[in-house]
Amino acid sequence: CMSKYEIHAKICEELTQIYYNKNQDYGDSFAIVRAKVPDAIRVRLWDKMLRLDNLLSGADALVQSETIEDTLKDMANYCLMELIERQLEKEKENAD
Repeated sequence: CMSKYEIHAKICEELTQIYYNKNQDYGDSFAIVRAKVPDAIRVRLWDKMLRLDNLLSGADALVQSETIEDTLKDMANYCLMELIERQLEKEKENAD
C-alpha cells in the first residue's frame, strides 16, 4: 500500500508527463495566451471548474474520455503553469 507521499509523488510525475505531452501537441499555448491576457489563468480554471461541477453533479458527459481525475489533473497543471510563468517573470525582472 502506497503512502500519501508516494501517491503525491506519483501524481506529480504524471502531471509533468501530461504537461510535456500537451506542450508537444499544442505548443506553449498557455504562455502565449497569458502574454496577451495576463489573468488567463482565471478563465482556464473557471472552464475546468464548470467541467468538474458538471461531472460531479452526474450530468451526462458528451466527452466521455474526460474523467473527474483528468479534470483535476488539468486544473493542477494550470496552477503549476501559472506558477512557472510567475517565476520566469520574477527572474526576468531580477535580471534587468
